Amino acid sequence: MQELITTLTIWALPVLFAITLHEAAHGYAARHFGDVTAEQAGRISLNPLRHIDPVGTVLVPGLIVAVSTLAGGSPMLFGWAKPVPVNFGRLRNPKADMLWVAVAGPLANLVMALGWALLFRLAVASPDNMYALPMAKMADAGIQINAVLMFLNLVPLPPLDGGRIVVSLLPARQAYKFAQIEPYGFPILLLLLFTGILGDILGPLVALFRFAIAIVFGL
Repeated sequence: MQELITTLTIWALPVLFAITLHEAAHGYAARHFGDVTAEQAGRISLNPLRHIDPVGTVLVPGLIVAVSTLAGGSPMLFGWAKPVPVNFGRLRNPKADMLWVAVAGPLANLVMALGWALLFRLAVASPDNMYALPMAKMADAGIQINAVLMFLNLVPLPPLDGGRIVVSLLPARQAYKFAQIEPYGFPILLLLLFTGILGDILGPLVALFRFAIAIVFGL
């Protein structure tokens, strides 16, 4: 039980910020390109409390970490925050600007992963500090969750960010047809998750990303 509590404590902040700041980034990008819907809803904020979904941000990631810890494995975390409302019709150039609004979320995860990697490097450089080991473990969790969310959201499946990017890049007719998949996107994603296919796709990408991070930061 003590190990479970420790693991949950280590993962709590990285998961919270990875999921909620991803959504905040969409809101900032949407406002930049002319849509103030998120701002009017009070979602242009770095305050995680404005973005938390009790199930997707707390319950689901917590259960995954708990089950993985008790089973002695490494968690492939999955979670979500309350989606930031974006009215693509209010963007100055809806089809083109949709791409940048969609990219903002994964880009935020990339920036956070790099930030956690820097923190890990600082922790390793201070081995005599009593906080070094907990800080390194939290930083490692931060790299992992942000890498997973970045690649997960780049999967070309509406309503994920990757699906929005594809819609933005396709010609209008094909984009409209592709967008019709959106109502089935989440069930398809869950099917891929529970059959292990999603893990087979994301696992190598996350591993390669972490390898690149290790080289860049000398970890």
